[in-house]
Amino acid sequence: METSDGQGVRSIQRALDILSLLTEDRPLITIRDIVAATGLAKTTVIRIVQTLEQSGLLWGTSSGYMAGPGLWRWAHLAQRTWELPPETQRLMRELSARERETVNVYVARDIVRVCIAQQESPQPLRHVVRVGDELPLWAGASAKVLLRNATPGLLERVARSSPWGEGHADRMREWIDEAAKQGYAVSHGERETGLSAVAVPILGRSGSVVAALTLSGPTVRFTDDRVTEFTEALLAAATQVNERGFDHPLSSSY
Repeated sequence: METSDGQGVRSIQRALDILSLLTEDRPLITIRDIVAATGLAKTTVIRIVQTLEQSGLLWGTSSGYMAGPGLWRWAHLAQRTWELPPETQRLMRELSARERETVNVYVARDIVRVCIAQQESPQPLRHVVRVGDELPLWAGASAKVLLRNATPGLLERVARSSPWGEGHADRMREWIDEAAKQGYAVSHGERETGLSAVAVPILGRSGSVVAALTLSGPTVRFTDDRVTEFTEALLAAATQVNERGFDHPLSSSY
């Protein structure tokens, strides 16, 4: 028999699942959409939606439900908490304009990496990851940088989430050690064919890696010469960020 606490956790998860259906591409959802996406009974969906609406997290219209005004407070808090300092944002804009590739900042969260800032490449063919997107840690230049201090247990869990299974942990450790020795990491088509990236660490107050600063784009543009240029540019930019002190929620934990 399920406990009341278990039921409460399940209800919260269901509510979060419903809210997660709202995206930039789908800003409006109907009860039918929710039932189809979640597999929940219509009566259950209606009950949860009504609760979310009463809390201001959803807003009902004649066409369906959209994000409610109650989310503004959380959105404002998240923006103030995670938004990079103006100097760092300016540095990212200048870096993207000069190198003509997309600049991202990632932080690790358990077995994924989360994009907390981006400056898109000015070129028509470019790599774009939305702020807030979660990507795997089992491959990619930024993953090799972010996992520098990872425990064997974490590496095993990351590896299990990969297409190659737990045995991938040994290969990941080789990548991580190489990145730590070089001070940067490079990837070509490891997670997505045709996509390349260069990443360098951003350090916290204690000198541990708290984020990764990256340049990414089509592999065809990431020749050896350009990778060398990207690496030098990223290292120079990261040095400036580190000297100022990287201000974000994880800094005090490292």
